[in-house]
Amino acid sequence: MTCFIHADKFFLENVTETGGYLEIDDNGNFGFYYSENKKPDGKIIDYVGKYVAPGLVDTHIHGLLNEDVMKSNWDGINKISEGLLQAGVTSWVPTTITDSSDRLINICEKFAKHKGEETGAKILGLHFEGPYFTEKHAGAENTKYMCDPSIDELYKFKAASDNMLIKMSIAPERKGAKEFVREAVKSGVIISLGHSASNFADAIACVEAGASMFCHTYNGMEPMSQHSPNLLGAAFSARLVTDELICDGHHVLQPTIRALIQAKGVEHICLITDCMQAGMMPDGDYVLGELPVYVEKGVARLKTKGNSLAGSVLLLKQAVENLVNWNIATPEDAIMMASYVPAMSIGKLAQCGSIKPDKPADFIVLNKDMTLCETYLNGVLRYKHKEQVN
Repeated sequence: MTCFIHADKFFLENVTETGGYLEIDDNGNFGFYYSENKKPDGKIIDYVGKYVAPGLVDTHIHGLLNEDVMKSNWDGINKISEGLLQAGVTSWVPTTITDSSDRLINICEKFAKHKGEETGAKILGLHFEGPYFTEKHAGAENTKYMCDPSIDELYKFKAASDNMLIKMSIAPERKGAKEFVREAVKSGVIISLGHSASNFADAIACVEAGASMFCHTYNGMEPMSQHSPNLLGAAFSARLVTDELICDGHHVLQPTIRALIQAKGVEHICLITDCMQAGMMPDGDYVLGELPVYVEKGVARLKTKGNSLAGSVLLLKQAVENLVNWNIATPEDAIMMASYVPAMSIGKLAQCGSIKPDKPADFIVLNKDMTLCETYLNGVLRYKHKEQVN
């Protein structure tokens, strides 16, 4: 039955409205927004004192709740999908790490076999973070599997995944990188650049060949100077690319977050979590791929390899809160960077990322301090914060 959501504020795709009513139709899709002085006839769900925003979209996440994209069976993957509703995430892109070709094909086959079976946050496709990286900036990626990109291998991955592979992150200095980018983009795969010691020329060559994103900008890259713009300089200066950004306050500090957002504009910043299996779990020992990790005070680090950061335990709702609390972004811009921009960056705006008629009614209800109250999927309430339960 059609109903209407009444709230103090609505973060629509092109405007933020104060007050009013948002239609949810019989099919679980968004209908029209009506202003406060045009109260519609029908069932009204009242969220006075609350905000309504599109469901968040996490396009770079490795795990959650002690489950891992690389290792968990389908029940574990679905556990991540369900758990993400607690983070305000209604759509996500499971992300691998660098591993053997055979192992990555097995991952593809697992997701292809269960395509569409998730019961929580919707899986939009797969993101391969690696294996075409450079050893110098491996971070928490395993160097023994790093290699030059292979177009033949790309098509094996696509076939094994039943075309669920929609995004790959690579290092632009690898042999044949720009040729690989050109072919991958023609095949429908988004290319992101990262885990790299690339110079500016190689990075821009890949951008001009079709790469459209930068992988967790700042992290896994050479520092930038006025005489050596390199990969990070390309992330700052390439006009139409989208830059991923981890806003947990550990991977990138607040002034550097502000600098990138001011340089690129919010329409080119994609908030991600890079969350690993320790997300929503207590501090302690974990594993990322084959590498031992410890989590202490909300920071995940490798036990070896120089104590490097190893993904995060960040939730996307926290990234939104952080940017608002740090006075770096307005609420509407923070929401945009966690919903519209991620969906746009992977070509999935028809399915998620904004509130617009006929799109699935995946949305979140927020307190005025931007903390999460509730998560809806297809117009159905799927998560309610325990403090909100009557």
